[in-house]
Amino acid sequence: MPSIHELVVTLRQREGVAAAILLGRDGLVIDGQAAPGVDIEQVAALVPPILQAADELGANAGRGALQTAVLDMPGGLAVVSPLTPDGVLLVLSNAGAAIGPMLYELRRHREQMASLV
Repeated sequence: MPSIHELVVTLRQREGVAAAILLGRDGLVIDGQAAPGVDIEQVAALVPPILQAADELGANAGRGALQTAVLDMPGGLAVVSPLTPDGVLLVLSNAGAAIGPMLYELRRHREQMASLV
């Protein structure tokens, strides 16, 4: 079975991925790799409010807790995916990167990834 570090490395090596970070719901980095210029500690610290707002939206809209959020920005995408109650995966892509296959794999292998956390 792969380790958390191997999961992060594998995601980071995908074409178009600028960062792969596994963090706690408190925003602290568990493991992460990023391209130069991406401060993984600072980026991870910004994720908890996004999670809280998305979970509140899901609860109030009768949709349940967040599984995956894709935030589209001019410089690329941010994918936020809670794996466990305590572990969250954040993937940053470069602008124009084709992340459809990765999103499919994240959904398909969510339970396996969660078992690593």
